[in-house]
Amino acid sequence: MPVSAEQFRAVFGSFPTAVSIVTTVDPGGEPKGFTCNAVSAVSADPPLLLVCVDKRSRTLPALASSGAFVLHMLADGGQDNARLFASRAEQKFTGVRWRPSAVADGAPVLLDGVLARAECVVVQQVEAGDHWILIARVDGAAVPADTPVLYHRGIFETWRSPARSVRAPAGPTAD
Repeated sequence: MPVSAEQFRAVFGSFPTAVSIVTTVDPGGEPKGFTCNAVSAVSADPPLLLVCVDKRSRTLPALASSGAFVLHMLADGGQDNARLFASRAEQKFTGVRWRPSAVADGAPVLLDGVLARAECVVVQQVEAGDHWILIARVDGAAVPADTPVLYHRGIFETWRSPARSVRAPAGPTAD
């Protein structure tokens, strides 16, 4: 028997995750976006990532129609945007500096509080429970900052490395 939704959220709320904002445009060119922590790299060749989108998300119809988005991994200073894009506010882009992506069909590229960004084109959609998994090819990327924001048990926190000069390897390798 599956655990309750409450237990499930408690388990995953205990796991510190990066905080991201996904942005896109609707058919009329209006910017849309939401805060997301269900993000993962899928493949380096070709470069693919995935984001999980709640079926109730007001941004989902715009994502479906545009087929493109920008994933912004937030840096220190991005906490206010994380809260704004997690809210039910209608005008999330008022007062937020952005420019349209030349790669991701005009999706907003946020200019402040961003650790890294990936400009993406959706290549596959998978229905999974109460979410859609969007798998996207990364056609543009940038890494403008180096201090990430994490989400842990309902709180945004800034991660500070005790040994900034020690870097981990780039990632796991295939044997």
